[in-house]
Order: sequence, then structure tokens, then C-alpha cells
Amino acid sequence: MAGQRRTTARFPALPAKAGHYESFYIKACHPSEPLGLWIRHTVHKPPGERPKGSLWFTLFDGEPSAVKQTLDDVAAGEDEYIHVGGSRLGFGTATGSAEGEGRRAAWDLTFDSASEPLFHLPKGWMYRAPVPRTKLLSPYPDARFSGTASFGDREVQLDAWRGMIGHNWGAQHAERWIWLHGVGFGEDDDAWFDGALGRIKLGPVTTPWIANGVLSLDGVRHRLGGPGKAGRTEVDERPNGATFTLPGDGLTVQGTVGAPREAFVGWVYADPDGSEHHTVNCSVSDMTLTVSKPGEGARTLTLAGGAAYELGMREKDHGMAIQPFPDG
Repeated sequence: MAGQRRTTARFPALPAKAGHYESFYIKACHPSEPLGLWIRHTVHKPPGERPKGSLWFTLFDGEPSAVKQTLDDVAAGEDEYIHVGGSRLGFGTATGSAEGEGRRAAWDLTFDSASEPLFHLPKGWMYRAPVPRTKLLSPYPDARFSGTASFGDREVQLDAWRGMIGHNWGAQHAERWIWLHGVGFGEDDDAWFDGALGRIKLGPVTTPWIANGVLSLDGVRHRLGGPGKAGRTEVDERPNGATFTLPGDGLTVQGTVGAPREAFVGWVYADPDGSEHHTVNCSVSDMTLTVSKPGEGARTLTLAGGAAYELGMREKDHGMAIQPFPDG
């Protein structure tokens, strides 16, 4: 249930000399319309400096409406995951506001989930080791949200909207990454998919795509990507969508995800060392998954206007609009 701790903020226990970033993020979508929310609570800490917290809010309703605010007041109490200023993510509640550039957003949400947390990395030691430098888990991979959210004069009412809450942290972002999420597919309302794909820089070499995720289907979690799978992760990505093939435990998932360019929000993401990525996200993307098992016919899952597609990249000539908020 939502009223219990499912993960813990890492930044309060860091030594002063460490560089660090951390993010708790919420994605929630209307059950039948391309209307959604994406809210982030982040920590940015260059080596030797005190951490700062930021609040990021996007309302996806046609063209996205977005705002970000950065504050010095960031902490994690015993009864919460994180707070930034007066905005708080607790065990079953998310309340707060953000303002900047003449924009203001506010939210007052409750959430619940019967699904156990998803640890994307397949081995526990990978969360303790220096590599990978980005750690990722979804404390609530399939959640329902109710309450209100507003941007300017626009207010939306949430009534058991489907979505998720994620948590990532590390010393550095991946060189390139994709995040995918979908829940409430037309053919199976209980199915959900949560995947992270990354290309990691090791010295002068950048690895091929490495995938870690899960497809939950008929109540069974099928791990996708990672080592030891028959087949190879394949990705053909662009700023506003991608096609992919992910090998898994006893199955293969082929998918497409995307939305029109104007439906995306673009941000600057900074690493603790001061380097930057451009990141584009549409949390009301369309998604189609084709699930194939040996000896069985293929099964198709479709989701209209309720999937997340996020791409993090180094290049800046992608042609996507970037919000006027710095990071770091």
C-alpha cells in the first residue's frame, strides 16, 4: 500500500565531497483523454557543495504547460520521501507548488498502489557498486492518483488516474537514455510496462543500448533486457518517438512509442560535474507493444495518450523547444 516507505532518499547520507543528483517523479494520466501530469522533485549537488532542490511541473493538455522552481531548502524526513520548500512527497500524498517566469502550478494529490516496487537493476549489488553510475527503481510502478492540480487558471480533477512514481539517483546521468512507461492498456487494463534504456560512457567508448525493465502481464512480471537474455536489445530513437525490441524471460517485446513534437516538454538536465543534457518528455504518448512467446501467437497491447517517452541526449540541434529554466 502507499502508506509505507518503499524507498529512501540517498542525498542526506552523502559525504560533503560527493557529487550527486536525485529525482522522485510522478506520472499520472487521464483514463480516456490525452491529459496528464508529470511532477519531479530533484536534488542537485556539485562536489563539495550543499544540495539544492527543484520542483518541476508539466501539464500535458495539447501543448504542454511547464514551470520549474529551485530552492535551497531540500530534505527528507522520517515520514516522507522528500520535501523541497513547502512541497512534499509523502507516503500516499504529494502536495506542493512551483513558480517561475511568471508561471505558477500547484497540486494536492493522494495515491495508492497494490503493486510491489520494481528494481530495474537485476542484481542487488548493482545498487551498491560504483557502476552503473545511475541507479533506478520504481517504488510505485502502477499507481492511482486522485486530487487536484492547476497551472495558472487551468485546474484539473484527478479521479483514480493511472500512473507511477519513480526514483533515480547517482553521480552522473547516462550518456544517453530512454525512459518508457505505460499502464492501463486497452487489451489488458491490469498490464503495465516500465523500462529504462541507457548508453553508458566508459572512457572514450559509449556502450550499445542496455535495457532494464519489466512487463507485467496476467499478473506475472517478465524481466526485460539485462544480461543473459537470448536476443539483443534494439532501439531506433528520435526526439519524438522510438521503436524497440527488448528480449525477456521467455518472451520478446517489440514496441513503438511517440507523439507529435508539439506535445513534448524539453528541459536542461545538469550533471554534478556541470555538464548538461537536453531532455524531452511526453507523458501522454501513444504506445503499442507486441509480445511474442515461443510456440504462441503474438499478443498486442495498445495505449492511446497514456504512455511516457523520455529521451536524454547531448546534442542540442534536435529541433525541440527547451524550457527557459537552467539546472544545477
